[in-house]
Amino acid sequence: MPPVIRRTLTLALIVIVFLTLVGTTYQGMATALARRQYPHPGSKIKAGRHQLHLYCTGDSSGPTVVLEAPATGMSASWGWVQPALAEDMRVCSYDRAGLGWSEWGSTAFDPAAVPVQLHTLLTNAGEKRPFVLVGQGFGAALARITAARYPDDVAALVLIDPPASAAEATDLRRMARRATISPWLARTGVLRVTRSLSGSGPDMPEPAKGMLETFLARPDHLTRSALELAQWNETLAMAENAAVPQRIKAVSIDIAGPERTAMLTDRAAAARAVDAIRSLISSLSPAP
Repeated sequence: MPPVIRRTLTLALIVIVFLTLVGTTYQGMATALARRQYPHPGSKIKAGRHQLHLYCTGDSSGPTVVLEAPATGMSASWGWVQPALAEDMRVCSYDRAGLGWSEWGSTAFDPAAVPVQLHTLLTNAGEKRPFVLVGQGFGAALARITAARYPDDVAALVLIDPPASAAEATDLRRMARRATISPWLARTGVLRVTRSLSGSGPDMPEPAKGMLETFLARPDHLTRSALELAQWNETLAMAENAAVPQRIKAVSIDIAGPERTAMLTDRAAAARAVDAIRSLISSLSPAP
């Protein structure tokens, strides 16, 4: 190899290593600052052998609304929806295992385990049944699985942007590549600097905006998100085969579109979701 090329490659390698070290250091410092700036707003409660983060607000004699976040999302994904609903009802959001402030637990992601963990979480928290389950995207599929697993816990279902069908093989490979790369980009600070995943954050109210931006640049959160996305088709198949009793009222509404990681970051879109939830709850009330 000519000396000029060797020197060029060596210099390039040095630059790459230097930038990686700088990025990793920046990521570590930014994460540490974010931990202090954005402590978990709710409580960490036992849900089996690990703790999950549960955030409940509002108070009402009616059914409690339980929010199931979309893929890559967390409790802060409901930054517009939860405060609006909490004005006149009880509403709870939570972080699935390994997402947000929740612990990973000792097992890999299993869509069949989500209902069990949520049931245990709400039981240990002392939240009153029956619940109105609300899920968006991937969370809508999980909400349907939960309603079939624990029908006595559920009064109604609101499915926002429910996935219409399984992902094609090409889409799955593209999704898997992105999900695999994202945690590594987060570790080197690239995602935090470019905000390529959290670009929608500015449309959210504080503190949800900052929380969401922080976790969408956290490698631990993104690694767990990748494990969920890897079982996209299995989760959808389980939801499609879930036998939800006819007595459980359900409504489906398309708001944020078919993007698999879409969140209700737009205020107007979130308002539509709030109206749909309120309308369904009103229909549950007996006529005077």
